[in-house]
Amino acid sequence: MMSSVFASTKSIWRKSTKDTEQRRTPSKPVTLAVIGCGQRGKSYTGYAIESPEFLKVVAIAEPRPKTQEHFVNLHKVDKTLVFATWQELHAASAETLSTIGKRLADAVLIAVQDHMHLEVALAFADQGYHILCEKPMATSLSDCIRMETAIKKAGTIFGMGHVMRYSPYSREITDIVRSRALGELVNIVQVEPVGYYHFAHSYVRGNWSNEKKSSFALMTKCCHDIDILCHWFSPSTPTRVSSFGSLQHFRKSAKPIGAGSVTRCLECPMEKDCAYSAKKIYLQPVANGNTGWPAETIVDGLPDIENITEALKTGPYGMCVYESANDVCDHQVVNLEFSDGSTASFTMVAYTSLICDRQLRMHFSQGEIVGDMNKFTVTDFRKKTSKVIYPKSEGGGHGGGDLGLIKAFVEAVATGNQAVLGTDVSEVLKSHLTVFAAEASRKEGRVIDCAEFEKVARENVLGEKII
Repeated sequence: MMSSVFASTKSIWRKSTKDTEQRRTPSKPVTLAVIGCGQRGKSYTGYAIESPEFLKVVAIAEPRPKTQEHFVNLHKVDKTLVFATWQELHAASAETLSTIGKRLADAVLIAVQDHMHLEVALAFADQGYHILCEKPMATSLSDCIRMETAIKKAGTIFGMGHVMRYSPYSREITDIVRSRALGELVNIVQVEPVGYYHFAHSYVRGNWSNEKKSSFALMTKCCHDIDILCHWFSPSTPTRVSSFGSLQHFRKSAKPIGAGSVTRCLECPMEKDCAYSAKKIYLQPVANGNTGWPAETIVDGLPDIENITEALKTGPYGMCVYESANDVCDHQVVNLEFSDGSTASFTMVAYTSLICDRQLRMHFSQGEIVGDMNKFTVTDFRKKTSKVIYPKSEGGGHGGGDLGLIKAFVEAVATGNQAVLGTDVSEVLKSHLTVFAAEASRKEGRVIDCAEFEKVARENVLGEKII
């Protein structure tokens, strides 16, 4: 039964990752300057270690001394191309461009904090670099539009950290959708179970906890969920969106009475009974030898008992979750209507044991797909048959999506072909606009017309008149 499903024509970008790499023998690797050597920077550049014939890290910008040193040693970066800030790297690039007419690298990876994405992208686009930018594009609607304008003007390759598109799991589902083997795609229901301690780490204590310092949770956590929904329904586009959600639990009014006035987990009498105890999330795993995520993200260098304890005593990751300065939603639903009449429902929720293993239901006119990011079941109503598919991950985070994205980006740069990525900066902006429209709906309590929302946004930022 499934032979017809998987006989579909493969998308351009899927052909151009692993299969194309095997056919193409590179004369030299694509060279990359990494701006931000934290978790996301490390995730993408693992490909340079795995396949040095395809990708080589030649320059970095990273302010944390131990993190910088580790990255230098890992990729054997020349000390003359190691910088503390992106501005220093940019200045060095400007000098080589003016003296010998050459950039420091073929491309840059932007993996700094979200609010910095725009200024870094504008600076390096102006110098003609190909750009891979971690999600989201930027933290405001106007900045996203400005980034699109700059990238289009530069005419360079642009990749976005919408890694969900690039996992083997998503690629195989995309092939089925495009083949129409199950008929017309009518409805999708997707749930993002963020994970109770993951949400506490990233969106209560962490870098994405405060909207003014970063952005709203739907953007920082789930813009690639909205993107994959739009991708599956393409060429139909979102026409109307509504959304509901709030910060329900992680606020001072929910603090256990027994915790009293204590503001840090290490001093709290209720710590042993608290699901969100910083000792449980960071200190105990390190004591048991687990020095990976999330502990590795809160210190400079390798986590150990001493530096983790110090971080919990003095930094935001040791704060009580009910005393933190967070203000982003801990649960939100988004409803989408597309131009062909199809619909989608997306839910983001903090309170789950699963950690980001999206739960998916896709309803077609002649069948359905039910998945969990590790496997999916395809049912054909006409043949009354079902089959469980186990996509083979190529390794890396997000079910192989991190590796899939960096491979596609490197191939796009090497061949000068944006189509390898299966998207471009304008399509990336479109899905971001849908996320901003959803948040506007949540805040304003109304259904948003997507075309009108985009029209007003572009007119406000660029003065464009869209008819």
